[in-house]
Amino acid sequence: MPFLNYHHLRYFRVIARELSLTRAAEKLNLSTPALSIQLKHLEESLGHALFTRERGGLALTEAGRLALEYADTIGRTGEELMDVMQQRPRGGRQILRVGAVATLSRNFLLEFLRPVLRREAVEVVVRSGGLRELMVMLHAHQVDLVLSNQAARRDVGTPWHNHLLAEQPVALVGAPEWKKRRLKFPAGFADVPVILPSLESNTRAGFDRLLAAAGVRPRVIAEVDDMATLRLLAREGGGLALVPTVVVRDEIERGELVETHRVPELRETFYAITPSRRFPHPIVNELVGANNQLPRPKVPDPSE
Repeated sequence: MPFLNYHHLRYFRVIARELSLTRAAEKLNLSTPALSIQLKHLEESLGHALFTRERGGLALTEAGRLALEYADTIGRTGEELMDVMQQRPRGGRQILRVGAVATLSRNFLLEFLRPVLRREAVEVVVRSGGLRELMVMLHAHQVDLVLSNQAARRDVGTPWHNHLLAEQPVALVGAPEWKKRRLKFPAGFADVPVILPSLESNTRAGFDRLLAAAGVRPRVIAEVDDMATLRLLAREGGGLALVPTVVVRDEIERGELVETHRVPELRETFYAITPSRRFPHPIVNELVGANNQLPRPKVPDPSE
């Protein structure tokens, strides 16, 4: 079974960068014959020549170009491993990988990340998906934390923590003309067109219970599992949308939407789910602490 030597890959990357055994040997503080032997060992392990000799120096073969892509990936991963173990920024920059559930308010996501977005030494990568998918990524160290509007289930086999960051009011909102109808909630909502979160949403379940207890059935014109889409549908004016007020904060401030009914029985929760790790990500700890109990948007309750 061929053996792949990490040092051989490191030497190969330098040779590929310099395209000269002599210059690469100087960079690596090796003799040229010794470096040539190391390159030969790597080519024997891979079963392909990685360079051709030309008048101006070395040139990568097709196999060499492919091998260099893998060698660069392995090299960067190795460097990142050393940085993580020694708890230092990688290459002077820190990468924060955030998983955000699709139903999460993008306004809330922005508020959470705002403290680090303008830092030159920080790169933020955001992955969107379902909670189950993102928890698999968290367990596999593919994201550093997950932002969700519901807590993840825990047991002795799940090494993560749920941090409650904030609770936001939930309201029915719509185009300004809806304000003139002065509907009573929930009694006056029979056959009223509504745009609701999907059945997986906690606020949707609570909303359905309230209307069922009142014996009222609205007309559901859309069910949406993405808050950005729900906000756009609310702006179309075809019905009242059930949303956390933080989702439509900007539209309310601009007068494009109005809050017709605050639903005090419902609250939207926001969690940061973090892994239990021996080497915690320093930015995750900073953000979870800084964003704990974020201020609620100053949107007046129309019932007051």
